[in-house]
Amino acid sequence: MSNAAATQDNNVRPLCSIDLERIIAIDSAHVGEPRRRFFEKRLAHAEQHREDFVHVGVTRDGMLVGFAFARILRGEFGRDQATATLDALGVERSSQDRGVGHALMNGLSDVLRRKKVQSLQSQADWTNHVLLRYFEACDFGLAPRLILERSVLTPLAEPVEAERQ
Repeated sequence: MSNAAATQDNNVRPLCSIDLERIIAIDSAHVGEPRRRFFEKRLAHAEQHREDFVHVGVTRDGMLVGFAFARILRGEFGRDQATATLDALGVERSSQDRGVGHALMNGLSDVLRRKKVQSLQSQADWTNHVLLRYFEACDFGLAPRLILERSVLTPLAEPVEAERQ
């Protein structure tokens, strides 16, 4: 089946609270454990702040087979234009390679354009080759930023008084 034909079979729609269990099931199959609280909070925030969140799902024959969650940032890090971050994405395993991922990205992009968002960003573990190939197929590229991280569990070492002079 061609990608164009596969994409036509996928119906994109906004997610809602009745999708929660299916979202958790799809996500759990990929991450190995349910992230119920994360998705409950995200759906609740989206209902309360529609201007700041975009959530889309893809259905086939009435069944949710994929989802994408994005958050819109305005003014963060000194930026003038609105930017969205792709926070969660999932496609049920039996629906992979059937255009669901591309339908999700197209649906998400359509909504973001209507909200005047100019770019979409995400993060991926550099060893997650499947996700990186998907991002590449969706025209993502390396951003001109470096993400830094440090543990907050270990306090910073206090400088020795002699070192300050």
